[in-house]
Amino acid sequence: MKKSIALLIIMVLFVAMTPMFAQGSNEQPQTLTVYVGLLEEHGAAICQAFEKATGIKTQYVRMSGGEIFARIKAESQNPQASVWYGGGSLTFIEADNNGLLERYVSPNAAIISDKFKDPNGAWTGIYSGYLGFYADGDWLKRNNVAMPKTWNDLLNPAFKGEIVMAHPGSSSTAYNMLTTILQLQGEEKGWDYLLKLNDNIRQYTKSGSAGGRMVQLHETALTIGYLHDAVAFKREGYDHIVIAAPEDGTGYEIGAVGIIKGAPQLAAAKKFVDFVLTAEAQEIGQTVNALQFLTNPNARPPKEVESIKNAKLINQDDAWSGANRSDFLNKFNQLTRTAPPK
Repeated sequence: MKKSIALLIIMVLFVAMTPMFAQGSNEQPQTLTVYVGLLEEHGAAICQAFEKATGIKTQYVRMSGGEIFARIKAESQNPQASVWYGGGSLTFIEADNNGLLERYVSPNAAIISDKFKDPNGAWTGIYSGYLGFYADGDWLKRNNVAMPKTWNDLLNPAFKGEIVMAHPGSSSTAYNMLTTILQLQGEEKGWDYLLKLNDNIRQYTKSGSAGGRMVQLHETALTIGYLHDAVAFKREGYDHIVIAAPEDGTGYEIGAVGIIKGAPQLAAAKKFVDFVLTAEAQEIGQTVNALQFLTNPNARPPKEVESIKNAKLINQDDAWSGANRSDFLNKFNQLTRTAPPK
């Protein structure tokens, strides 16, 4: 009798627990979500390649660098993504200063130069690019205006209402430009310059690449952005685009990858970082017209960027730029009476 009762109890427990086991066996692995701060086609190609190489299901959301920073800050108590891929390191530095990044030193980072990575693993560089000007050559000829060769040339009254650039509050490209001016000219003269330049600006866009597309389509005369984007436009056949690197010196970005603090898929996020630091992964960008310089010395850079590799670069202080981002953005907004586009 006792054996029968015991057997009955075991059977009841088995039936009760069967759905639990069945549910567990049918669970799908969670998806790795990546916030992408570079060319959308580039982000898509990388995520597809990572998923194919590892079998880890991956999805991405494309935003500008400033938007990503704002998103992970707002989500800090409940992160919705695990990886931040692409966008300037200056924004990553501020995010790390705010405790928003998980520090991870990938074994694949050993080959990458110290100047392209945070020593504590908060972020690691995947590419670099140089700031410069690109203009609609047809507009320049039609209006008999010379292509700017220095930053002060942008103050030419002929460009009033003809320059489009991104807003530094939403774009890491534009914030790099802002700090370039402050370092090149000094803070007092730099802020005065930015106020004068504001008089020639037609529109502040959300992303750094938007102005280039407007030049491409003859919608504006000139933009400030990364020269490799302009090279990509010319590669697409838009020969009316004219390129110049400022002769008085220019800033540069280090496009980075990092893991978001509290990443829901931490193990997969580390594998993603390992993957994008490889030479093979870094070479994927040029297949979708992303023509940055690469940080892995074994990666083959796009041959098209040979023409811009000798730009005069400033002695850039990224730690200073990243630490002062909030203060500088507030001052820029007050001086220009603008706010980041939504």
